[in-house]
Amino acid sequence: MSTATPLTFIGLHYWAGSGRAFDAVAGLLSSDYPLLAPDLGGFGNAPAPPGGFTVDAYADAVAAFIAEKKVGRYVLVGHSMGGKIALALAARQPAGLAGVALLSPSPPTPEPMTEQDRKASQQAYGKPVEAESTFRKITARPLAPKLHRQIVADNLRSTRAAWDAWLLHGSRENLSSRMCDVQVPCTILAGDQDAIMSPSVHGLETLPLLPDGTPLEIIGGAGHLLPYEAPEEVAALLRRFAERVKVA
Repeated sequence: MSTATPLTFIGLHYWAGSGRAFDAVAGLLSSDYPLLAPDLGGFGNAPAPPGGFTVDAYADAVAAFIAEKKVGRYVLVGHSMGGKIALALAARQPAGLAGVALLSPSPPTPEPMTEQDRKASQQAYGKPVEAESTFRKITARPLAPKLHRQIVADNLRSTRAAWDAWLLHGSRENLSSRMCDVQVPCTILAGDQDAIMSPSVHGLETLPLLPDGTPLEIIGGAGHLLPYEAPEEVAALLRRFAERVKVA
């Protein structure tokens, strides 16, 4: 039995990325489900969010995007930084939300990052050599040269304001007290070779705060950029998740 309202996926990208990170996943799902992936404020082609660069300001902007596109029933697909934003929006229990799929998410608690790493990331802004180094650190599977260039280009076109705001503030925000308000089905997917956010971080910091029965699935050989490195696995997970929320 099909639902009266079609299901749409809303992709929220990683820090220093853009919505085009979801292009391959969107293509794999297109025969059955639309996937919309906006650039988040200060990244890609997006201007700064009207309310600033807090996690809630990003959630406001995503809610406005969903309303503008007249999306009915939807699943938030939050990758890394986008995961924290997805959880902030889900805790508001917005109309139409059917579920939350988290890909290597930034946890609702302050993101585990040493001050040394935070400072190094700040100093890396706008430097092509550092963008290449970051690419090597956050990916584990080989990628086509075109995608390699795209990831580096997205890093370099991030605005300074958005770059610093996440490092200094957004990544440190603590949303844990709100997670009891996330009442829709959730799922987490992570790569076992993720040098930024290991599966143990998700198991310790995110999973215990989500609804009972939330699965944590691991992709072997994948790093942090799951939509790029494992689009087939991500699309398959989202298809299974869509079937689950159809009857939820």
